[in-house]
Amino acid sequence: MHFGKPVNKILFLLTVLIVAITSCDKDGKRGIYFLSPVEGERVVSGASITLKTDAEAGKFDSIKYLVDGEPAGIRTDTQSVKYATSGLPFGGRLLTAIIYSGADSTEVTTNIQVLPAKAPVNYSYKVVNVYPHDTTSFIEGLEYHDGILYESDGGTIEAGLGISSLRKVDLKTGKVLKSVDIEKYFAEGLTVVGNKIIQLTYREGLGFVYDKATLAKIAEFPYSAGREGWGLAFNGTHILNTDGTNNIYFLNKKTYQKESTLEVYDNNGPVTQLNEIEFIDGKIYANIWQKDDIVIIDPKSGAVEGTINLKGLLPPSEYVEGITDVLNGIAWDENGKRLFVTGKKWSKLFEIKINKGN
Repeated sequence: MHFGKPVNKILFLLTVLIVAITSCDKDGKRGIYFLSPVEGERVVSGASITLKTDAEAGKFDSIKYLVDGEPAGIRTDTQSVKYATSGLPFGGRLLTAIIYSGADSTEVTTNIQVLPAKAPVNYSYKVVNVYPHDTTSFIEGLEYHDGILYESDGGTIEAGLGISSLRKVDLKTGKVLKSVDIEKYFAEGLTVVGNKIIQLTYREGLGFVYDKATLAKIAEFPYSAGREGWGLAFNGTHILNTDGTNNIYFLNKKTYQKESTLEVYDNNGPVTQLNEIEFIDGKIYANIWQKDDIVIIDPKSGAVEGTINLKGLLPPSEYVEGITDVLNGIAWDENGKRLFVTGKKWSKLFEIKINKGN
């Protein structure tokens, strides 16, 4: 028995019927849609796209094309419009066609995803120094200033992680010099701004301000920039903030409220799970949660320019099942040009040097 041809014919007729139905509006009139680009099409930044609808010749006066609401071209015939994507932000971009016919107009939309043209450069690492680290610290934030590490230790009794804390730690010995418990909240990222330490909480919509020298809490502020509070860093003008998505929020350094958003992409799409971050020599370094990677991000475009694979940094013999957790924690010694990394409840903190190539 052979059902191939009859079945294919039926499927073809059903497809034609579905297209005919979906191409008509509720009054039975034929709807107009984008022929190009197709919805969700990935486009390399700088490449040209073809804007074209299926509007029929003689049934309209003109078609006005828009990209993110900005004019992209006008046609009075059925020919397409070429549009260069150079200068467009990465991510989803809205394309609109407004078809005019006398006093009437019809608006149709589609979208594209603009991605960086270059793949990230792969970096390897070399361990320069190894320092002891307190294994009770479930690191959510890490900073280095003048020989001292500042750590945000996340946790709750309910999660079995102990109470959250803010810590001052001696780099060379790993000794906790001073610690402040944060009993009611799960502490997340921190950064240093002048003589203050700024710290976020996880899901409580709250942030804290401390005196850097004494760790005395001097203020609280509402946090609403992201869906949750994750990482913090300071670039000299803004506080940078992650929330586990592919967004980095730029917060006012005085009010701690969001002023702008940077979307992070590589050549394959959005790069999510951005966690602990650091601003280093004009670039943003970010841990990818639950991965052994740190990505290097252009703070202007959001393009991932490099990836550091830190797999194997902590020897397998140092992992303790159910205790030792993921890579997290980046600190930068601006004066000494030293890069420090560690992980949640790791027994060691590493000074590393990165090099191009695997």
